[in-house]
Amino acid sequence: MLGRMVYDMHGKVVLVTGATNGIGLVTARELAGAGARVHVVGRDPQKTARVAREVGAAGTLIADLSELAQVRRLAAEFREREERLDVLVNNAGAYYARRQETREGVEMTWALNHLAPFLLTRELLPLLRGSRDARVVTVSSEAHRFGRIRFDDPEFRRGYGGWGAYAQSKLANVLFARELARREGWLSSNSLHPGMVRSGFGHNNGGRVSLLWRVMDRFAITPEEGALTTLRLASDPSLAVSGGYFSEERLKTPAPQARDDAAAARLWALSEEYVGR
Repeated sequence: MLGRMVYDMHGKVVLVTGATNGIGLVTARELAGAGARVHVVGRDPQKTARVAREVGAAGTLIADLSELAQVRRLAAEFREREERLDVLVNNAGAYYARRQETREGVEMTWALNHLAPFLLTRELLPLLRGSRDARVVTVSSEAHRFGRIRFDDPEFRRGYGGWGAYAQSKLANVLFARELARREGWLSSNSLHPGMVRSGFGHNNGGRVSLLWRVMDRFAITPEEGALTTLRLASDPSLAVSGGYFSEERLKTPAPQARDDAAAARLWALSEEYVGR
């Protein structure tokens, strides 16, 4: 347990996506252990139910977040359960070496890593407004430094590269958190880099790509270590930053393209086109 690193969360309502593995699981476990009423999101009903029991979660929500229709359904179900939301942890994400599309016809990396947290946050803003200390924590990556937003082709219909698509999505996470902070000044919105975490990330690709990630896992930090920054952003009552980018529990300066407010506003408008106003 990392209780010494988590502040008191009694009375807080928390939603964690990607909570059945890695840093998402640790985040849910530690916040529940600190007294929060935690709801966990996963794709597999049985696995999600098991994790909920293990971490002491208040409830489960089942959804494939790569599909916008399921994101909307998840948000609607959560609004029926709770009257407010204190902390939303946008943790779910993945890397796809080969280009794939969701059943809705959207490139998978763009859909899961960016559009899902954008839409889920927007759908839950009414509940976040009910909190005296609303927080949105979005898990990004240092990979954002290698990304650029391809506004003319965000789905990589031309020249797909797994790393390029992933880096773009992580840059989008930082820009989204920054723009959310600007638009909704009453809440705390920050993004973070958890570190290179040994969590099974990237193993979904099979073949040499999966083997490469397994080799990298040997040099990676534990999920418990990787969750520390998320936990601080979610629970530290002294945190007075919004729109920031954190790593190793400290405020860091993101890449220049992640500090472009015009690009952040343009990305927001593009995202609204995808999800509908």
